[in-house]
Amino acid sequence: MAEFLIAPDPDDPALTRDVEGIDHTGAPIRTRVPVERPLTLFLNGQEIVTMMTIGDRPDCLAVGYLLNQNMLRAEDAITRIDVDPEIDVVVVRTERQTDFETKLKKKTLTSGCAQGTAFGDMLERFSDVVLDPEAEIRASWLYALAKKINTRPSLYLTAGAIHGCVLCEQDRPLVYMEDVGRHNAIDKIAGWMHLNGVLPDQKLFYTTGRLTSEMVIKCVQMRIPILVSRSGFTAWGVELARQAGLTLIGRAKGRRFIVLSAPERLRFDSDADAADVPDIARKSARDDD
Repeated sequence: MAEFLIAPDPDDPALTRDVEGIDHTGAPIRTRVPVERPLTLFLNGQEIVTMMTIGDRPDCLAVGYLLNQNMLRAEDAITRIDVDPEIDVVVVRTERQTDFETKLKKKTLTSGCAQGTAFGDMLERFSDVVLDPEAEIRASWLYALAKKINTRPSLYLTAGAIHGCVLCEQDRPLVYMEDVGRHNAIDKIAGWMHLNGVLPDQKLFYTTGRLTSEMVIKCVQMRIPILVSRSGFTAWGVELARQAGLTLIGRAKGRRFIVLSAPERLRFDSDADAADVPDIARKSARDDD
């Protein structure tokens, strides 16, 4: 597979808006900020949730959300996906009849940006997932990925206030999705993988945001055994990663990183050289939490 099959398009006028203001000296400025719009998701005839999103790839976001909430099964046949940008609605239609009234009553607010939600039985399949014990991550791959991802033109570098998730294979970034919430970005990748028949074998995830319980749960449900972030961890995220045998690598900036779960997958290879890896924290004052 080639690098960056999908990558951010910071020049897309639909994703940002110019806003006027003043800076710390009182001088007038004009800056770009990401848009944020509601997207209401229906599964067949039932309204599921309204998400706040930048609005790109609504089909991938919808399918990935349903998969990661266990509302859509891997074997379900999707017959149609309708997107109406005029009323900000996406409808996913399946051959199997669905009814989630009980599930929808068990919402739990998560720590994700833009108020991501998980449902009461989101963990119902978590303990059944077996992640590939033979998967590995090399230190040289970490450094190569950081360089390629952190220097790629993106909404984060252009406008800030955005999160990104990248599906990778060894040292190659393949699919880079951004959104106002990290949970949306990972759902977009889950949906893209499902719609394109891409398997999790030999894949790993790189994210700009915190390694929270929600990120760990979704990564495990997608059967991806390695999750990397340039940001930090939450205690429950680490606990769940250890339960699942997920390799969890955080605070990956420049030469440094920390592994808090399943370190046996990490290889300190002789090609590992972080000398030319940019530290994105020095390139931007924007918070990457």
